[in-house]
Amino acid sequence: MKITDSIEAVLKTKNQARVLSIAPNQTVFEAIQVLAANDVGALVVLDEGALVGILSERDYARKGVLHGHPSKETLVSQIMTSPVLYVTPGHTVDDCMNMMTDRHIRHLPVLDGETVIGVVSIGDLVKWIIGGQEQTIQALEGYISGAYPA
Repeated sequence: MKITDSIEAVLKTKNQARVLSIAPNQTVFEAIQVLAANDVGALVVLDEGALVGILSERDYARKGVLHGHPSKETLVSQIMTSPVLYVTPGHTVDDCMNMMTDRHIRHLPVLDGETVIGVVSIGDLVKWIIGGQEQTIQALEGYISGAYPA
């Protein structure tokens, strides 16, 4: 588990049966229900399978609530972020951390060609990095105690 590992490796460790999505013509209220039911912070917005946006809790708070848009009357397309910054399975953990930090975002869709195959969050990446650090610490402790294999 290193920062040079691919996002494909990170996705393989996530318990992600499917990519959670919403259509641009659905209401923000419906999107919030999906977010809450799945305990996630963002949904990809797909129009006939094509990625057209991303809707996060932050989008809802800043573009919906603060502007007085009622969630039951507002369409996802009205407050989603578009165009979407995305990555491919070949991008590294470090690439994604840099993109997220530079753009102040918390979620990145992962595309294989035109197909969304997953979403990585800043939490997923931090968890990955911490896992790598734990492995390094265990190896060093083993080396110090003499249990390190020759």
